[in-house]
Amino acid sequence: MINQQYPSKLLERAVSETSKLPGVGRKSALRLVLHLLRKDAAQTHALADSLLRLRDDVKFCKYCHNISDTEVCDICADQRRDRSTICVVENVQNVMAVEATGQFKGLYHVLGGVISPMDGIGPNDLQIESLVKRVGEGAIKEVIFALNPTMEGDTTNFYISRRLQALDLPSTSVKLSVLARGVCVGDDLEYTDEVTLGRSIVDRVAFKS
Repeated sequence: MINQQYPSKLLERAVSETSKLPGVGRKSALRLVLHLLRKDAAQTHALADSLLRLRDDVKFCKYCHNISDTEVCDICADQRRDRSTICVVENVQNVMAVEATGQFKGLYHVLGGVISPMDGIGPNDLQIESLVKRVGEGAIKEVIFALNPTMEGDTTNFYISRRLQALDLPSTSVKLSVLARGVCVGDDLEYTDEVTLGRSIVDRVAFKS
């Protein structure tokens, strides 16, 4: 049944769907929807089309799981990158944050989250096996753990380190390192300034399990 404060069922539905976005309440959703109504129809159609194409056509790189328009993302396809170093991150936003520093020239591996038993997220829910496979192929010389410095991030670092150490590789063939603690405990990489994050990349330290 339509809420009486809305003069249109179409308006109510648009507000209801928009308010499902993270950080958007119903009042903010109403402002956004009314803003689109005031704009030229072509602008709204362009927004809707871009979202539909994103949802239907976006791909995830078959190597690093970064968002891409093709099966292999631009970073993995770039032969100028240091292909012996992998930076392990939680999500796509973290790839963008590290890239913005201009300090890292290697490859990435996007886990798609961190181990969090409280949230029902275990190792099998993340892209850990494909990382172990990449390292197991023998071309990787360093794995940089660039997860958020939280309990969940540290737990994930520890789990992956044990998996990598169990590989049948020479003990000195793969270096494990973490970001220098220029990134404070509890901080989110997405909101860390570029200078601090860049320095953490440059001054990374050996990972100790």
